[in-house]
Amino acid sequence: MNGSSLLSAFGALAVLVVTFAESGLLIVGFFLPGDTLLFPAGVLCAAPAAHGGTNLALWQVLVGAAVGTCLGSQLGFLIGRRGGGAMLARSRSARLKSTVAHGEELLARYGQRKAIFIGRFIPLVRTVLGPVAGVLQVPTRTFTVWQVAGGIVWSQSLVLLGYWLGAAIPGVDNYLLPLVAVVVVLSFLPVLLERRRKS
Repeated sequence: MNGSSLLSAFGALAVLVVTFAESGLLIVGFFLPGDTLLFPAGVLCAAPAAHGGTNLALWQVLVGAAVGTCLGSQLGFLIGRRGGGAMLARSRSARLKSTVAHGEELLARYGQRKAIFIGRFIPLVRTVLGPVAGVLQVPTRTFTVWQVAGGIVWSQSLVLLGYWLGAAIPGVDNYLLPLVAVVVVLSFLPVLLERRRKS
């Protein structure tokens, strides 16, 4: 499940499938952080030659990321609305229950619109936010508008950041692993700061 290998083998299709699964398939989504695929995809769009000729078209990656994340989140919402409560009640995963509680708290604290938008930028939370919003009967129109807005801003900004770095800094694609690590740390920063504030 190495990001560069997925991109080499499947190109923009990997971006679509992984962002869809991360945003919509509750259990599988926890193991597919989109940040670690979108950023390298942007870098490889700008600097493909050093990676065995991986040829990614920027527009395909941008479209795949937007479609995958928006459709996936909408699916998660529909699953939550139609049977998510029973599924969550049967789960024994402490991590899942903790993340669901965080999603509920986010909705309560910031209100539905802001929480849905902000939640797209927080790993794990973006995976459960759709089902949680469905279970809590958030209006479909409200969820759809704000998850699409958040999903597009999140996915496109990561791809474009990677593309900008790949185009601006020669050889940056040789340092993908440490760069992805930085992206992951930065994406988890809001969660860590929130936990520190509570303690």
